[in-house]
Amino acid sequence: MAAPKKGRSASAQSKPGRSLALILIAIAALTGGMFASGHTTPRLGIDLAGGTSITLRAVAEPGQESAINKTNMDTAVDIMERRVNGLGVSEAEVQTQGDRNIIVNIPKGTNSKEARDQVGTTAKLYFRPVIATEVAGAAATPTPSPSASSSASGSSGDEATDKSTPSGTPSASSTTQGRAVTDALKADSTPSPSATPTGDGAGSKLEAQYAALDCTKKSARAKAGDGAKPTDYTVACGQNSSGQWQKYILGPAEVDGTDVDKAQAVLNTQTGAGWTVTMDFTNGGSKKFAAITGKLAKNQSPQNQFAIVLDGEVVSDPFVRQALTGGNAEISGNFNQESAQALANMLSYGALPLTFQEDSVTTVTAALGGEQLHAGLIAGAIGLGLVVIYLLIYYRGLSLIALLSLLVSAALTYTLMALLGPAIGFALNLPAVCGAIVAIGITADSFIVYFERVRDEIREGRSLRPAVERAWPRARRTILVSDFVSFLAAAVLFIVTVGKVQGFAFTLGLTTLLDVVVVFLFTKPLLTILARTKFFAGGHPWSGLDPKRLGAKPPLRRTRRPASPAAGPVDPKEA
Repeated sequence: MAAPKKGRSASAQSKPGRSLALILIAIAALTGGMFASGHTTPRLGIDLAGGTSITLRAVAEPGQESAINKTNMDTAVDIMERRVNGLGVSEAEVQTQGDRNIIVNIPKGTNSKEARDQVGTTAKLYFRPVIATEVAGAAATPTPSPSASSSASGSSGDEATDKSTPSGTPSASSTTQGRAVTDALKADSTPSPSATPTGDGAGSKLEAQYAALDCTKKSARAKAGDGAKPTDYTVACGQNSSGQWQKYILGPAEVDGTDVDKAQAVLNTQTGAGWTVTMDFTNGGSKKFAAITGKLAKNQSPQNQFAIVLDGEVVSDPFVRQALTGGNAEISGNFNQESAQALANMLSYGALPLTFQEDSVTTVTAALGGEQLHAGLIAGAIGLGLVVIYLLIYYRGLSLIALLSLLVSAALTYTLMALLGPAIGFALNLPAVCGAIVAIGITADSFIVYFERVRDEIREGRSLRPAVERAWPRARRTILVSDFVSFLAAAVLFIVTVGKVQGFAFTLGLTTLLDVVVVFLFTKPLLTILARTKFFAGGHPWSGLDPKRLGAKPPLRRTRRPASPAAGPVDPKEA
């Protein structure tokens, strides 16, 4: 039974090159992926790269001053945090300041502008029926003909349907690109704004506001619908996919953002609809949505559309063909992934319990973080230098293996951090840098454990090649236990903390896993190969494995001397 084990062990020992080839191929693949993706440096957090800091102040609605309380503020923080995280922005910080302020720190990055736009959009989300719409600057006709709806943002192009049924074929509108829409006309509303339940005088006033509304002007867009309550008819602006501004007359809100339970962007390959946005409603929202879509489906364009209005601006206006009674809906059209995700985020996180006013927007420079990073890197370099000096003095030739292993670990860490930025939104901040510096000690500790086990075997009188193999099982067990404890600590820290501390925990956990990979696939195979060379196997004084220096008495043996009966049986693997 002992002979087969020895054979298998010898076979495994004779092919350490496979492990080295595997890890080198992995490094080459990660490096190639890094350059192919165009992300050759890790994304930096706000403390290192700078970014934007937004101060939002809660504003009480008339007669609702008591609504500004800790519960609603915490809910608003949670929604805003999910908004920016839904855009893939990592390391964004959202926290309260005082009783009514919220501070949002958004690091500079690919999606930081979109995040700022959505965080700053703090009003409630409403679904309103469309009464009339046209491109801003076109002839003002309060009751446009059905053909005029083709110029609307998504008009007759994006469609709301039940998720369980195939999406309808979008009509050929050149201005549709993911503009969503929904809601219904009230039972007593008519296509003419002057005939709405607001009365002739109010209807004429609304018609005049619509005719005079110039959505191409920022000041006009900001004032459109000022003071309108959810139960009022109002005017609004929205931008279509061609970049043109659209103006609308909208009916009273039939569904609000709190009625949407969940929304997400989905790639629908079964029906060929491409990217779509799915919505699930609450129980109450399902009933409201079914009632309004049933009324909308009976009307002609554009009165079969509903507008999704966020902060007084129409972000989407799809049409419906039939009542949607399943408690869910799918908006289809000419979406791409980015526009579908943006609309899904608005639907999911658009309804805040409070209204907020943007008090200030400040650009945060990376000067302070850069200085701290510079100091941290100097400290890390000093620590690494001391480790290298210790390895050279104490382990001599073995220090070459340790240094090469550290380089491999650094290469894997760097490429993974660069790739994780666009993949999961990982951003490198100062605590994360600290985690990487701490990992140097963890990695060096693994090498030292293995080296000391090998040296112990040589002290017992074994030659280098069997010492390397006999030392590995015990060193491996110690390394795994040590790294497991470090990884467990990092995982717990990541779960129970928020913000920048998570960056430290994530980096520590990542580098701990890489330590296991490097030791198993690089350090151990490399030492096995070098143990066959004359410099190391011959116990050169500068190899770090000199038997005389280690206190072993020559001649070195490949097997143990016969043991006394009291010592027990001899293990064949001790050869």
